[in-house]
Amino acid sequence: MEQKKEELHEPTVPIFGYEMLRDILIPEILGKHTPDILYWGGKQLSRKFPLHSTEELTPFFNEAGWGTLTLLEQRKNEMTFELTGPVIKRRLSMKADSNFKLEAGFIAEQIQLQRKCVAEAAEEVHKRNHSVKVIVRWDEKDKVE
Repeated sequence: MEQKKEELHEPTVPIFGYEMLRDILIPEILGKHTPDILYWGGKQLSRKFPLHSTEELTPFFNEAGWGTLTLLEQRKNEMTFELTGPVIKRRLSMKADSNFKLEAGFIAEQIQLQRKCVAEAAEEVHKRNHSVKVIVRWDEKDKVE
């Protein structure tokens, strides 16, 4: 079991290969619909990989190679996360209009699944400090089953 866990952390795809698919090919295919479809895709992925708590988001993001996710603030109906790390810095420096809709959709759906009410997320790109804030808001009155 220990060896299997170590194998998960070994890079299996060079970052350049991931970037070509994520930041060049997918936008080329999807065109102006890229942000919306990536957000939806993040929600779909979240349903395939349901997590039991928000604490599990950080290790998931690390394993997925999506960067380092940190919970900055939690309020009654809102959470603010920060996404940082070398992969984020590289994506922000290589592409002027990088979006993080896939990650935002993934987080929104995890919160929705855990809290059992409608949740949506928006991201704020902070190029100067090479980070992305993801703000998730939910409505406890708008329940989902």
